[in-house]
Amino acid sequence: MDFLDKIRVPQKSNYIKRQVIVTIGILLFGICMGLFSKFLDYRQGELPALLQVIDNTLDFHNFLGGFAPWIVIAVCISVYSHTPIRAAINVLSFFSGFVASYYIYSYFVAGFFPRSYALIWIAFTIISPFLAFLSWYAKGTGCIALILSSGILGVLLNIAFSYGMFYIDISSWLNLLMLLFGIFILRKSMKETIGMIVIAIAFAIIIKMVIPFSIW
Repeated sequence: MDFLDKIRVPQKSNYIKRQVIVTIGILLFGICMGLFSKFLDYRQGELPALLQVIDNTLDFHNFLGGFAPWIVIAVCISVYSHTPIRAAINVLSFFSGFVASYYIYSYFVAGFFPRSYALIWIAFTIISPFLAFLSWYAKGTGCIALILSSGILGVLLNIAFSYGMFYIDISSWLNLLMLLFGIFILRKSMKETIGMIVIAIAFAIIIKMVIPFSIW
């Protein structure tokens, strides 16, 4: 633990009740976001006027069906938790609420259950505490924190951009916004942030070489 404390020191807190309330709030937030996301996807042709314009302009329902917004929310929950254990618990609570409400709505209201897609999200929920634990340390100092934060941004870069040997294009302006949010959340000193972005680009290219198909 001394090794990990050199990266980032956990904030000790005796307010157990407050921690429980925060976790319950995150769980409820996840439930609400799951319901809203599925409602937007299922009722996209029957949305209120303003929401219809936003969805048509930004393709909002497909954006919420991707990974970028949920990765950024999970990273935000992680880095602002008091300890890496709390980060793991809070992120697991969020994804448990989100995935459960999304697919309960899908099955009982929309009348269908996309099994293969659901299994992907369930698997992601299962590993989310481990990823949250690592993400908490991404906000720390030193080389390991820099590598962790760069890895997160590398994933967001691959979601935000489509690129090849002779081309590069923005896949979605909303995904690009999530990348910028990710940089803001994980920012360090100016020099370290620039280095983080450069390393993230290298990570993004390596990830794409190892995983040539899109899983995002």
